[in-house]
Amino acid sequence: MTKFSDLALDPRVLKAVQEAGYESPTPIQAQAIPHALEGKDVLGIAQTGTGKTASFTLPMITLLGKGRARARMPRSLVLAPTRELAAQVAENFDTYAKHTKLTKALLIGGVSFGEQDKLIDRGVDVLIATPGRLLDHFERGKLLLTGVQIMVVDEADRMLDMGFIPDIERIFSLTPFTRQTFFYSATMAPEIERITNTFLQSAVKIEVARQNSTSATIEQALVSVTPSRKDRSFADKRNVLRDLIRSEGDACTNAIIFCNRKIDVDVVAKSLKSHGFNAAPIHGDLEQRQRMATLDQFREGSLQLLVASDVAARGLDVPSVSHVFNFDVPTHPEDYVHRIGRTGRAGRKGKAYTLATPADEKYVTAIETLVGQPIPRSETPAPVKDAPATPTAEGESSGRRRTRSRRRNEDAAPAAVVETAAAPPPVVAEPAPQERTKQDHRPRNRNTREDGPVVGLGDHVPDFLTRSFAVEPAVISDEN
Repeated sequence: MTKFSDLALDPRVLKAVQEAGYESPTPIQAQAIPHALEGKDVLGIAQTGTGKTASFTLPMITLLGKGRARARMPRSLVLAPTRELAAQVAENFDTYAKHTKLTKALLIGGVSFGEQDKLIDRGVDVLIATPGRLLDHFERGKLLLTGVQIMVVDEADRMLDMGFIPDIERIFSLTPFTRQTFFYSATMAPEIERITNTFLQSAVKIEVARQNSTSATIEQALVSVTPSRKDRSFADKRNVLRDLIRSEGDACTNAIIFCNRKIDVDVVAKSLKSHGFNAAPIHGDLEQRQRMATLDQFREGSLQLLVASDVAARGLDVPSVSHVFNFDVPTHPEDYVHRIGRTGRAGRKGKAYTLATPADEKYVTAIETLVGQPIPRSETPAPVKDAPATPTAEGESSGRRRTRSRRRNEDAAPAAVVETAAAPPPVVAEPAPQERTKQDHRPRNRNTREDGPVVGLGDHVPDFLTRSFAVEPAVISDEN
């Protein structure tokens, strides 16, 4: 078995790896690191959770060991599709480069330009950024990319989904032709293949797993949800989700719950909290500080259920996620591979449940076609009675308020019946029909018609509806 000590890495890097508790590299690390150290371009294709980040951070730190960064001219560049993934890559560099003097800067949204400008002006060896924020700094004249020696594109297929490919192509054009490129993706769409053919030079292709395959350590299940009514689909799925979580018991130490829409993320998280679960939402509309704080709580274990949009589906490394629940079937089949890849990482076992309604059949078929195998079907869990909702700081839960209101109505109902029986409404005699002439300006009796009284109001006709009112004609003076 290959060990990290066999990979010709910098001794300072090896020391940091050992202190992190790693002894043997993963397959993609064992295959990619030797080629990267030789200065070759690397095209890595592997499913999530296989250690792709370390496969480029370790050789980068070794290769950048000699040299010095100049102001506003980073020596290397790492592009990530989301803020969370960029921050995670930065944490990896902090872990593995702690015994070196290499500097880094993280350019993501949600942080002031001034703080990032100060880091760039000092000169950095490693620049980690999202494409949009990187181009913002470049267009402001605060950044030059002519000194980039190593460029990394991480989660390229996610870049494609998020519409970053034009930005990626522009950034490639701003870097030197002689750069070394590491290009990583879990899938190889035609557009991704076109970019690799254009910008990579004689790249070594490393594929440690069949494209679009799911990890064998993940137990998958498809739970069919047949709504009681068409407009009850969302509520019925929330009921089934809660039953699934409860049925897993203590085995569900933590979980990520994926929704297709941001608004549904908030609703599902709020619903879970109202039923006594420890849950919080994360999606792109939240402030960066709140997103990072929520992720930190999830990593530390103080948060059990993370309800997320696909902003968290790619690249987030939380090794001990026990379960993934797809509240919605992803509309893009590749997203299914990335979502369930949040569990079963680093050789651990994991479970992934997907809730599907009859309307999701075409999406399920697309997923099964992509992964090359059917998703095992599972029975709907038996309903579990909800625990009493905990009153919030704003007051009692809405469920208890509704219960009390219903009880008050039930208690008040008998009294109303008695009162009605004791005092029946008076019967108002029908006024005799009156002949209406052109000179008669009085309105017609609203409770009568030509052929008899109005039918439909029963005996409870208000008295004012049975009366006639005379309207005096307007007098127009000669002066007007």
